Amino acid sequence: MRYVVLDTETTGLEVRQGHRIIEIGCIEVNGRQVTDHHFHQYVNPEREVDEGAFQVHGISDDMLADKPKFKQIAKDFLDFVQGSTLIIHNASFDIGFLDGELNRLNLGRMADYVDGVIDSLGMAREMFPGKRNNLDALCDRLGVNNAHRQLHGALLDSQILAEVYLAMTRGQDSLVIDLNAQHDDDGVERIKLSALSLPEPEPTEEELALHQAYLADIEKAAKGPSVWSKISQATDMQAV
Repeated sequence: MRYVVLDTETTGLEVRQGHRIIEIGCIEVNGRQVTDHHFHQYVNPEREVDEGAFQVHGISDDMLADKPKFKQIAKDFLDFVQGSTLIIHNASFDIGFLDGELNRLNLGRMADYVDGVIDSLGMAREMFPGKRNNLDALCDRLGVNNAHRQLHGALLDSQILAEVYLAMTRGQDSLVIDLNAQHDDDGVERIKLSALSLPEPEPTEEELALHQAYLADIEKAAKGPSVWSKISQATDMQAV
């Protein structure tokens, strides 16, 4: 499956207030490898950048004055993401702005061009509940180097997010899952435990002696037989 890690920078926070996209950065991830294939474009938003937004990304009106408008780069952008699954941190924000740009050009919505969207922020909140899960915090937690990130930038943030996403999903592509998984009609991947061959190590005599001594201490403190002893006796009786 082809993934595209995507980030945008905008003139402000609210698309409903007429704010626009000023930068798009996309990084391709294929086979859990970040490739050299990427898309990056600054965009003339045809309006001023809010001061608050400028403090975040450092992109000024003067920097955007000679850049192409979204309608001029829309085809190249859509060709790049076509058929991919997008990975976006706080996906509702970026998708909302992209849908707004496409709607102005009567080009539909992002859902018409991609197979799906993975919100890495939602993933992080499930993995690390109650903790800060912005990109910088995840880099610190997962050991991803972000020392070169002084300001927000769409391409740089996409590169960092690609590494963060791979770190968060490390181990999910094991051969055991690939070879023994089955997909039911609901699309959920399930593993057939009967297909797995798990080792059943036998305890050594020393381990058994230590176990019996541990049970004896428990029963002495409880002044009665332990649950483990009762289960073992019942099992022995059934085997006779």
